[in-house]
Amino acid sequence: MRKQQHLFLIIYFFIVIICVLVDDSLAAEKGPKSVEKWFKKLHTSKEKVTKLNFYFHDIVSGNNPTAVPVAQANATFKSPTLFGLVSIIDNPLTVGPGPKSKVVGRAQGITGYTSSEEMCLLMTLNFVFTGGKYNGSTLSVVGSNPINQEYREMPVLGGSGVFRLARGVATAETAKFNPRSGNAVVEYNIMVLHY
Repeated sequence: MRKQQHLFLIIYFFIVIICVLVDDSLAAEKGPKSVEKWFKKLHTSKEKVTKLNFYFHDIVSGNNPTAVPVAQANATFKSPTLFGLVSIIDNPLTVGPGPKSKVVGRAQGITGYTSSEEMCLLMTLNFVFTGGKYNGSTLSVVGSNPINQEYREMPVLGGSGVFRLARGVATAETAKFNPRSGNAVVEYNIMVLHY
């Protein structure tokens, strides 16, 4: 009988530990009650730093474009900088620069050419992660992207799921550009603080 009690206590102890671990991993749970619960625990949480690296495939030509123009000014195509052109994007994010590389998410949002002096995009987008430990989580980026510069920095202003209350910096560098098609592959390195 005593061995059974001892075994019961060990099993009970492990169940409690598993419940605590599962409860802490619920940051990606959705719904107002889970968000409220998460905020109540926030004062005891430690901030984390996460480094991300992926490739953004901007496909503007062919049968399956992932960036589609939706608005333009009358003078847009007379402008050497495409000033006034606005597009909606749903670009794949991949592990490597190749077109067959594993997809880890999508860049979804709006871009617009905002400078009459240089090729510069206003980027308003979400990086939506669709696999791995960040599945279902997002990072929001809003900023200026002067595409002819080697490195471009844009702020990370927030996120969802495991990236709730995120803030950080996204650095973009063009990995490949095809001047005939206009298609590009851009490497993103992101440093983000979150809980």
